[in-house]
Amino acid sequence: MNNKQNQKILIADDEPLYLKTTGQLLRKAGFDCVCVSSAGAAIAKLESDRFDLILSDLNMPGNLKLELLHQGRTNWPHIPLIVVTGVPSMPSAIESIRLGITDYLLKPVKFEDLLTSVNRALETQSKVFKRSEMESDIERSDLSARFPEVVGSSPPILEILDIVDRIAETDVNVLITGESGTGKEVVAHTIHQHSLRRTEKFQVIDCTAIPESLFESVLFGHAKGAFTGAVSDQEGLLKQADQGTAFFDEIGELPAASQSKLLRAIQESRFTPVGKNKSLQIDSRFICATNRDLEAEVGAGRFRGDLYYRLGVIHIELPPLRERGEDTVLLAEHFLKKIGDKTGRKLNFSPETLDCLREYSWPGNIRELKNVVERSVALTRSETIEKNELPESLLKLPSVPSHDSSGTIDGSRNEAIENAEYEYLTALLEKHDGNISQAAQQAGVSRQGLHKLLNKHNISAADFRS
Repeated sequence: MNNKQNQKILIADDEPLYLKTTGQLLRKAGFDCVCVSSAGAAIAKLESDRFDLILSDLNMPGNLKLELLHQGRTNWPHIPLIVVTGVPSMPSAIESIRLGITDYLLKPVKFEDLLTSVNRALETQSKVFKRSEMESDIERSDLSARFPEVVGSSPPILEILDIVDRIAETDVNVLITGESGTGKEVVAHTIHQHSLRRTEKFQVIDCTAIPESLFESVLFGHAKGAFTGAVSDQEGLLKQADQGTAFFDEIGELPAASQSKLLRAIQESRFTPVGKNKSLQIDSRFICATNRDLEAEVGAGRFRGDLYYRLGVIHIELPPLRERGEDTVLLAEHFLKKIGDKTGRKLNFSPETLDCLREYSWPGNIRELKNVVERSVALTRSETIEKNELPESLLKLPSVPSHDSSGTIDGSRNEAIENAEYEYLTALLEKHDGNISQAAQQAGVSRQGLHKLLNKHNISAADFRS
């Protein structure tokens, strides 16, 4: 990243003169610049192109609630972001610092000072990410060894482990999303195990298991006599997570009435148990998981936007098992070995069995795979798991042909699925003129999830914009 001509800066500002002048000066300094006049346009550019730095105003269309800052830190945490504002305020400065903004500059800013800030941000980022190809390969392969709790070596999993590696020893709040059974709690526990809080408690708070009427009492605790049945003082789950990590599983199920109380506890680092007058201090890291699209929930008014941004400083989206390639086999063999070690049996899969495991779509993800392995071991009398010992759902795979460019039927079932997925994505983008948000909404996935699918098929949304 030493060549400035290869470094691309996104400049977002609704002042035409400032936007034009700053772009011209940075281009003269050797940078490639893209200028936009709203937060929405900036987000669209970030979704369709690669940037090394974001230079953003605060008071512009689409950024009145700092949307660009929040989405920039959530979806593109590796890109340094510099704020340049003519209307500074203490709340915006505090929020910028909380989000990890690289610099906060006031207009009018001397170009020399701006250039110094830009160079410093890029140099710092370069030191973090700069590796030779050999070093990069070694470090990427070492990620699986450093985080054995997360089984897998596919590119999507290595990317996630790379993020885990960077954030584990920080106290930044993390939101983990993905389909049911993709291993969200495993990733959350891995972050805790490699954090500075590893010797303290990893407190699981299952939002689906707590009745709405008891949520406040269970989370914050209560005093004796606070309500009928409260025969003694009870410490809440949040206090049990003090100094450790509070993991809210299925945070998307949190009742609306409880969301404001949780937000206040996170913001103030203290809470008051039910029936008591004295508040308690709390020092915890918050990691949350959900299979819901919380951004859509915020838009529908079912989840508080301020709580969403507070919890999702870093957003990790886990891929479904069907998108993880040979990780299916690695996970199956991992589960088989654990059962073998426990029972003293030396177990293995036949080649035909492994082929079935590879070809199945795994709608239940890792949880379903684990159940299949346990079931197969229970049914087999030999050391080798044969194909006929798998559930019928895996044996009755549909025979789906794929078509090559000449129109002849050829290829495997997986190729057919890949082709269909590609055709669906291109048709979706064509219908919505390359608008990622609209396309993601129709597809029923998050923007980040759609963006990953587009990258997988080397599709650029910009090609579909008129």
